[in-house]
Amino acid sequence: MTVPPTPTGSAAPRGSSTPTGRRERKKAATRQKIADTAMRLFLERGYDTVGIRDVAAEADVAVTTLFSHFASKEALVFEQDDHFEQRLTQAVTGRAPHEPLIPALRHEIHAMVRHCTADGTAAVYSMIDETRTLREYEESMRLRHAESLAAAIAADPELSRTTTACRTIARFVVDAYTLSRDAADPQAAVDEIFRMIEAAWEVA
Repeated sequence: MTVPPTPTGSAAPRGSSTPTGRRERKKAATRQKIADTAMRLFLERGYDTVGIRDVAAEADVAVTTLFSHFASKEALVFEQDDHFEQRLTQAVTGRAPHEPLIPALRHEIHAMVRHCTADGTAAVYSMIDETRTLREYEESMRLRHAESLAAAIAADPELSRTTTACRTIARFVVDAYTLSRDAADPQAAVDEIFRMIEAAWEVA
């Protein structure tokens, strides 16, 4: 799945958790500082011309500190990766008893699309589209998020669908985000795609 990067200076997306302890808050602030610094440098100088050491020096942290927060250079661009994967699975596991699945997933995709079509995101996605390593990283995330979502759906005894059906619907949901983000009217696109997803879910 294309995981939405947080544009520099923007607020965290709805539903993000806030660290409560002093140590956790400090760690989260350092992580965000690194991510914001990296994004600024990537957009100013170009992704391929900026190295990990450049980001660490500009953020005033050690390279080892940077790697304790981000496993790779690509992960600096997709810093909301884990959070958005969790939100997708929690749309399944956090539903009220007997709450329909597809509307819960549609609600989450709507929120994610709003976040990723906010002002300041166009340059980020242009950079991703123009950079092969970022496109490949994005594709690997899309597959991983779909598998995580499929596992959450399959584990719900109320839903009672085959593994193939769960994986298919999960792929549709993940692709709905990407297709809607690029549409002329993203929110209308979410609704249009989810009407098809709901029909497919009922058939399954």
